[in-house]
Amino acid sequence: MRVELINTGSELLFGRVLNTHHHWLAQQLARAGYTLAHQQTVPDSGEAIQAAAREAIARAELVLITGGLGPTSDDLTRQLIAELLDLSLEEHAETRDRITAHFANRNRPMPEPVFVQAQVPVGATVLRNDHGTAPGLALPTPRGWLILLPGPPRELRPMFTQAVAPLLAEKLPPENPVTIRTLKTIGIGETTVEQSIAPALAEWIAVGLEIGYCARAGEVDVRLTASGEGAADSIAQAEAVVREKLGPQIYGVDDEQLEEILIRQLTVSGQTLAVAESCTGGLMAHRLTNVPGASAVFLAGHCTYSNEAKQNTLGVLSETLAEHGAVSEAIARQMAEGARAKHGADYALATTGIAGPEGGTAEKPIGTVFIACATPEDTEVVSARIATDRETFKQLVVQRAMNLLRLAQLP
Repeated sequence: MRVELINTGSELLFGRVLNTHHHWLAQQLARAGYTLAHQQTVPDSGEAIQAAAREAIARAELVLITGGLGPTSDDLTRQLIAELLDLSLEEHAETRDRITAHFANRNRPMPEPVFVQAQVPVGATVLRNDHGTAPGLALPTPRGWLILLPGPPRELRPMFTQAVAPLLAEKLPPENPVTIRTLKTIGIGETTVEQSIAPALAEWIAVGLEIGYCARAGEVDVRLTASGEGAADSIAQAEAVVREKLGPQIYGVDDEQLEEILIRQLTVSGQTLAVAESCTGGLMAHRLTNVPGASAVFLAGHCTYSNEAKQNTLGVLSETLAEHGAVSEAIARQMAEGARAKHGADYALATTGIAGPEGGTAEKPIGTVFIACATPEDTEVVSARIATDRETFKQLVVQRAMNLLRLAQLP
């Protein structure tokens, strides 16, 4: 079965909006057993949208199109697809009522053009939008199905999960479902990962297991893919081998994030955490508090960027600053221990470094960082030089800090 995705929107091609649809929808399709064969982004023009849709419908059993279902003049997808399939539009009464209620509940004036969203191609299955006003649409094609989804992710994602996935499972189940398992590693390079596991997986590779590697800043994903009968068993056996070879360098699976792992570990152990950040500027606290349930274990986060803040908030000693400087093992240690003591936390993490592009010295070049993890037993401080751009530096430092605590919590 061939699956294609078309993202509409000139703003995507101008680089004004990040296209997250490809990433998210490809993940959802893969979980359901489908493999995305082709993806393209086209501008908000009738010619481009119709040409892309015409070609995709002719060669694919499943085509998904995102965007262009709203009420403004550049929202053309609904009308263009109806023309392409030689279908007239008719008003969908339930959608009109939902649009009216949407504006009434928010006490907002209702412009007449919004009702264009209630016009749907004859014979279409209307996919209810619980987070906006433009419904999605599902239309049969000579080869299979065409799915139209709204552009905003907060509308598209629940619609796909709640309406599209069940519809596909019923109307267009995958012929040869693909099973994928991703193991997420940290602190080890891509080549080293491959050299560690590939020889041990040779017998599974010989019978159809595929191994893929995806390197990101500080991390490497190992992707195990198999299809057909016995795929789940093959992947389970291969995963056991990978875990044996890589051990604690595997921190999670599939879509798990390191902060989720950390919050879960702390919740299970009934322990608490505080953080003190200098060079990471609050990024670690931000990521940790993005996890639902973090409030049960995360006590406080301090962004102590200046020396005065380090002293006044965390109890860092002025003589230590004078002797060692703000970017030093001694200061990272005092920051972590100060945060832990201030809040009575079981653990505390601290970061201090030189993110650049200025501020480095011969002794402490740009990218120098010290990360401290204070535990009930002692305080561990690690240092590194991460010579990269400022934003990537902050991300990598946070990853290393959270991983330091993850490892400290391992039995």
